[in-house]
Amino acid sequence: MSASNIDFSLKETSPNIGGGRVSGSEKLTSSFDLVEQLHFLYVKMVRARGLPCLPDSPPPDPFVEVKVGNYTGTGKPLGNSPDPEWNQVFAFAKDRIQAVTVEITVTDKEIFVGKLSFDIPEVPSRVPPDSPLAPQWYSLENEDGRKGERGELMLAIWMGTQADEVFPDAWHSDAATLTGESIVNTRSKVYISPRLWYLRVNIIQAQDLVPMNNNRAPEVYVRAMLGNMVLRSRFSPDKNLNPTWNEDVMFVVAEPFDDPLVLSVVDKLANNKEEVIGTCLIHLSKVEKRLLPIPVGANWYNLEEPVQGNTNNMEVRFASRLHLRVSLDGGYHVLDESIYHSSDFRATSNILWPPAIGVLELGILNASDLLPMKSKDGRGTTDAYCVAKYGPKWVRTRTIVDSFAPKWNEQYTWDVYDPYTVITIGVFDNCHLQGGSNTADSMDQRIGKVRIRLSTLNTDRIYTLSYPLIVLEPNGVKKTGEIQLSVRFTCASTWNLLQSYTQPLFPKMHYLIPLSVYQIESLRHQATHTLSLRLHRAEPPLQREVVEYMLDVGSNVWSLRRGRANLERLLAAFNLLVEAWKWFDKIRKWKNPMSTMVVHSLYLFLILFPEKILPLIFLMCVIYGASRYRKRPRHPPHMDTKLSLVESVQSDDLDEEFDTFPTSKADIVVRKRYDRLRSIAGRMMTIVGDSATQAERLSSMLSWRDPRATSLFMAFCSFACIAFYVVPFRLFALGFGIFSMRHPRLRITIPSLPHNFFRRLPARTDSMI
Repeated sequence: MSASNIDFSLKETSPNIGGGRVSGSEKLTSSFDLVEQLHFLYVKMVRARGLPCLPDSPPPDPFVEVKVGNYTGTGKPLGNSPDPEWNQVFAFAKDRIQAVTVEITVTDKEIFVGKLSFDIPEVPSRVPPDSPLAPQWYSLENEDGRKGERGELMLAIWMGTQADEVFPDAWHSDAATLTGESIVNTRSKVYISPRLWYLRVNIIQAQDLVPMNNNRAPEVYVRAMLGNMVLRSRFSPDKNLNPTWNEDVMFVVAEPFDDPLVLSVVDKLANNKEEVIGTCLIHLSKVEKRLLPIPVGANWYNLEEPVQGNTNNMEVRFASRLHLRVSLDGGYHVLDESIYHSSDFRATSNILWPPAIGVLELGILNASDLLPMKSKDGRGTTDAYCVAKYGPKWVRTRTIVDSFAPKWNEQYTWDVYDPYTVITIGVFDNCHLQGGSNTADSMDQRIGKVRIRLSTLNTDRIYTLSYPLIVLEPNGVKKTGEIQLSVRFTCASTWNLLQSYTQPLFPKMHYLIPLSVYQIESLRHQATHTLSLRLHRAEPPLQREVVEYMLDVGSNVWSLRRGRANLERLLAAFNLLVEAWKWFDKIRKWKNPMSTMVVHSLYLFLILFPEKILPLIFLMCVIYGASRYRKRPRHPPHMDTKLSLVESVQSDDLDEEFDTFPTSKADIVVRKRYDRLRSIAGRMMTIVGDSATQAERLSSMLSWRDPRATSLFMAFCSFACIAFYVVPFRLFALGFGIFSMRHPRLRITIPSLPHNFFRRLPARTDSMI
């Protein structure tokens, strides 16, 4: 199906949310009031005691199974133990239960030990915030149903919902086909990003360097290494033994600080060889933290060199020193996302955080019509999970195994500090359920992404919408399904919310000591790399490809499609001015004589009473805004395929957009792209040249490059000076307006006198080669 025939629209839904207990005429909603209530049968296996053990035999190796219909949950192996402790919870979805009893069986090396059974209709119910059910001891039965000879089990069994505190870590029946570590990769988790700092190293100078060759002037630079990140300064302009730099090198570091900062003074030798003159090591735990735009004190650090033959030992050269100013800048916000899609603008140091203005609640309900993302047993399948990011908090739903219409119904909350922030929700296919390694073949596939800007939401309103999941691939745009979300932005104080619109977007350090565009891009790359490494160390890990997709890594890569879309956005932004000019053109051409006469009268009124101009302009803004109130957007914006030009993009443009950097294409393809880029750049060069020509003509009026044109312009200025001094300005404005809106019969189609004069002014195009 072509992209033009696919429905990419946003749909409003009416899910059955807000479930809770009913007491009289009041409905007491739980904390999960944005999702549909799911019911589960929970079985918590705590421990066992008194299991039978034969004489002269090793301790028993108990193995427990919980069976409900066709679903069987197995306890974790504990080894030989007469009193095993599992502390494991099994959750069976109630809507899939096709049995009336729960059977619990304990075996020892495949030998039956005992069993228990419970009638499901008799199982008690529990709804938070009720306290957890206390586990009880139950005597195991033998095959004949007799008790008291097979030991006892401590367990608790109840009917609950996804609001239960054991829900995230429980074994779920929808993942019954998985075993081992694959079960861990299906659980829902909350991740907190490590606190990121900007490490600023101001390299001032070095003193008394001792190069290997004293017969030449050294060409030295400083190489800074932190973990696997390496930066370097420029070559010092002073080619002597006391070089100076006064240059900043910045890193992104995460708490806790694991790696030290290693600085090396390197001398460039002949034949592109290098010699390390000296090295110093700085532990970040000893570095001063800076919150204000006041420089920290500079210190001298002794340079060391490795002893030959033993790199672990360092020999101190007390004669060589490096003058540095090192600080951890906590007054900045470390950018790990695009500025336009950022979910947080707070400074690193929590001392500088503003108070929270509200709470964001997100209910991830379900997805529908998902496409098969991989093949399993000869058929397509999808193991979908969601990831949501807002601020430093990441949430991951549980993985619904083998389903094209997964139901999560999980709810999460975040504190909100600024309404101009975006929450990002991504849907992925879990490719790590069979113990596969993190290779290119086992990367979690992206299914789609949704962004919601909080400033487009009304406070205290629940939005229940179905968002299309859109993925752009080298062969075109694809709709991979839909995801149903419920969102609510709650604000405690409307005054604090409105006041946040008047505050600076970034912390003050961004304005007092601004970073360059190159520094921002480089530091953002470091931040995303650091976050992906840290989150990959969690359990279950958040994969690198997931983090990069959520943080929009690579969004600034060249794309001809995105460039055209941005140009159309720019033109659309000036659409109001274009419409205003079309309206004025109709007025001045007397298309509607009655409207033209009204405008003439209004113009005459404003000329006679100029103090009414500004009030009238603001009144028109109020009237225009009020007239558009009924046509206001009812839903927050979503991914727009027409705005992004993904429906009309050419295959060559997509092939270039998804190419690696540097390119991996054949020479003939690269040559074709280069020729096309030259054609586009040629048109841009012509536009820039025409703009420069008009600007030069404007400046050449008084440059005497054309003596006659300058003389005419000076004569006109002299006449205008006398005329504006003698005649009141209101008369000039009145005459100019009436002349501009004169009747078409009084017009001529040839260019006007000022236009003819301006076109004849000289420019520097004659001097171009």
